[in-house]
Amino acid sequence: MGIRSKAKKIKQLLPIVGAGGNVRSSAPPSAPSTPTKREVPIVQTAPPAAPKASHPRGGADPQEYIASVIADNPVVLFMKGSPRQPQCGFSANAAGILQSYGSEFHHVDIIADPEVRQGVKEFSNWPTLPQIYVGGEFLGGSDILRQMHEQGELGELIAAANKTD
Repeated sequence: MGIRSKAKKIKQLLPIVGAGGNVRSSAPPSAPSTPTKREVPIVQTAPPAAPKASHPRGGADPQEYIASVIADNPVVLFMKGSPRQPQCGFSANAAGILQSYGSEFHHVDIIADPEVRQGVKEFSNWPTLPQIYVGGEFLGGSDILRQMHEQGELGELIAAANKTD
């Protein structure tokens, strides 16, 4: 048996693919298979619950939330990020100054809630962030905080706010 006859015999045993869908195989033809229909049970479920807010404010009105945070805490910093992970240099500066006094302060990450971010600007009528409140009074932003710190005024305000708490 020559090479051509061996190749012809091998070709007869192998399936041919790509010939317009015709496939030749050495396996005996099988009965055509018909797809079976599976019955999928229909399960009645309750509609999904409304998504919960992913920020501390929950569903409260932003202005009411801001007012309550300021009223409930002697020192509040509305900032981008957190004191441990500030998201801008001005917020890092403000958090560092407040931390230097060794007293606790409450911070609100305004990145987590865009409505509070805009709401705090309207609440104070001040266009920039961060914003600092001591004893319920708006002091200003990072630059004003730094000036008050350098002049020795900030420590007195923080001490007085913590005494009334």
